[in-house]
Amino acid sequence: MTVAIEMGYTAAGIPATLDLEELLATRLLVQGNSGSGKSHLLRRLLEQSSPWVQQTIIDPEGDFVTLADRFGHLVIDAEAHTEQGLQLAGERARIHRVSTVLDLEGLDAENQLRRAAAFLGGLFDVDRDHWYPMLVVVDEAQLFAPAIAGEVSDEARKLSLGAMTNLMCRGRKRGLAGVIATQRLAKLAKNVAAEASNFLMGRTFLDIDMARAADLLGMERRQAEVFRDLERGHFMALGPALSRRPLGLRIGATDTQPRNAVQRLMPMPDTTLEDARAIVLAAPPPASARPQRRPPPTPVPDLLSQLMAAKPSMPENRAEAVMVAPSPEQQAERRRRLDRILRALLADPEAGFRAIGVLYQDFLVRCRIEGLGGGMPDLGAFRRILTLARAGISEEMAQDEVWQNVSVRAATLPDDMQGIFVMLARAARDGLPCPSDPSIARAYGTRSLGRARRLLTYIEEQGLIVCQLDGAGRRIVTIVELAWATAPGDPNAEEVLAG
Repeated sequence: MTVAIEMGYTAAGIPATLDLEELLATRLLVQGNSGSGKSHLLRRLLEQSSPWVQQTIIDPEGDFVTLADRFGHLVIDAEAHTEQGLQLAGERARIHRVSTVLDLEGLDAENQLRRAAAFLGGLFDVDRDHWYPMLVVVDEAQLFAPAIAGEVSDEARKLSLGAMTNLMCRGRKRGLAGVIATQRLAKLAKNVAAEASNFLMGRTFLDIDMARAADLLGMERRQAEVFRDLERGHFMALGPALSRRPLGLRIGATDTQPRNAVQRLMPMPDTTLEDARAIVLAAPPPASARPQRRPPPTPVPDLLSQLMAAKPSMPENRAEAVMVAPSPEQQAERRRRLDRILRALLADPEAGFRAIGVLYQDFLVRCRIEGLGGGMPDLGAFRRILTLARAGISEEMAQDEVWQNVSVRAATLPDDMQGIFVMLARAARDGLPCPSDPSIARAYGTRSLGRARRLLTYIEEQGLIVCQLDGAGRRIVTIVELAWATAPGDPNAEEVLAG
């Protein structure tokens, strides 16, 4: 089946289409100076092809995270994950055919390269059984495949360049179709750019870039001047997926917009010269009150680090304070307060869609405010108690042998799926209706109902549950070996959040 997606219009007003199947086999290179419309072109391509093919976007500026709400992409905050975690995330995204946006905004250049390389490595290294077709879009590709060494370390550059080379040179047999966009061809490694057979060239001004663009499109050098005159959103196209001859086209409109919109001109504020002088040239605060500049190698501690470093005051008799163990009543009160903090944390409707690292920081701050400064759980322990809290299981209930047994069974699943199994087990144990797709999606941290259904299928394939529908189309989930079964529940029922 040939899938032709509409990218825009030619100069004659005829729809300009792109053969998606051909693109998957031949890859795409996009060039254009800043402001030429590269990101808009990529967004149009992603939106039009979203129903047909899995996608992932390497996004250094966080421009494409808005695809999540409209098209169900999973946004991965690279700052909240280790390189190993991102490699594993890449593998799982490929296995479960989840479209993703790797948001690298907020990281320095060194860590952007390392984390992008780890994620691309995960996409590349999955087993042959999972080599599904996939568009891999890399914006600002010259950052990840530089032609020459820059300010980053040699190791980071080699890792990233190796991952990009694998994507463009060896990715086709694994179903990976690279779509790379760059501001300047001269800054992009030649062995990465050379593997693309389709080209979309936008406005550029430097002679070396115009000449190279003309060569790629099979145009004469004297025709290279045309690239200076292209308007924003206009490109010259060539390639088996686009056109057999150089073709000018204008990219069509998009359904979503970048998070960082283009700044518009606005009137200057009506401020008198005296007011401006008073504001700008006001006396500086005392030296003790001014924030001190730190040398670049020394990291500035954030608010959470300062809170965790603060120690509660000790009584004069320190030995006595250390020797006194909390009573059972105090331990029970502490568990109740922790449960209350977790319920307050999860009461936020957006809590289900926030990264685990962000939730952990919020939890620690709330604990400090409550005076629970000592013996806080680490990130791994927090993930476990959060999983139980999302299923409505308190810390006190978790001590029960039954729920410890459930946790052992859940541990056979990936970390991000364990909470779904525990939630199903809680509903089955109490005879509650089977959770709906919206409830499962929110507990997993996604807005995609299709992904929620795939999660159930995966857990069933692992032999942990059995799903079936009754005569009214309501879903019943049975927990294998425990013989617990949920009451029938409507899979499409709207989620009701606890107030």
